[in-house]
Amino acid sequence: MSSASAGSQLAALLAPVVEDTGLDLEAVAVTRQGRRSEVRVLVDKDGGVSLDDVALVSHAISSTLDLPVADAILGSAAYVLEVSSPGVERPLSEPRHWRRAVGRLVRVGLTAGDEVTGRIVAADADGVRLAVAGKKPGSTPADRHFGFDEIGPGRVQVEFNRARSDDPDDDPHADLIAEESP
Repeated sequence: MSSASAGSQLAALLAPVVEDTGLDLEAVAVTRQGRRSEVRVLVDKDGGVSLDDVALVSHAISSTLDLPVADAILGSAAYVLEVSSPGVERPLSEPRHWRRAVGRLVRVGLTAGDEVTGRIVAADADGVRLAVAGKKPGSTPADRHFGFDEIGPGRVQVEFNRARSDDPDDDPHADLIAEESP
């Protein structure tokens, strides 16, 4: 059985197990390493994944992988299980990915061929609203709505110098205004 096929079959087997722990299954990958397999599982949830979440879901997944039904997919040889959350390099492709990234700066290709960079202001089942900085220095960011049919996968842009605020009333794109002001 190919690694891609094994990953797909394990994803179908593990999805309800992961959901029972309150997490979303993002991806399953299986790679063969000699006589054993490496099973990599990515999980996520609103608010982020804690170490306790990873421990809980790892235990549930491991118990499932030890069942005979998993042997039909992986074989009876040993496996190594790695459970983690997706990193910033993960493309934002599902509405839940966009919703979880509200407040983050993203770059996204438009189906019309252009590319836009902006801070995610809101996301729902229909699309995403981005605060997009104007082309002219000192211009105020404009909120633009894009339907999911108008955009490709988004990429979170890593920001090393952005000050974080613990105040939920702060303007989510005030730093865009500050960066553009002289």
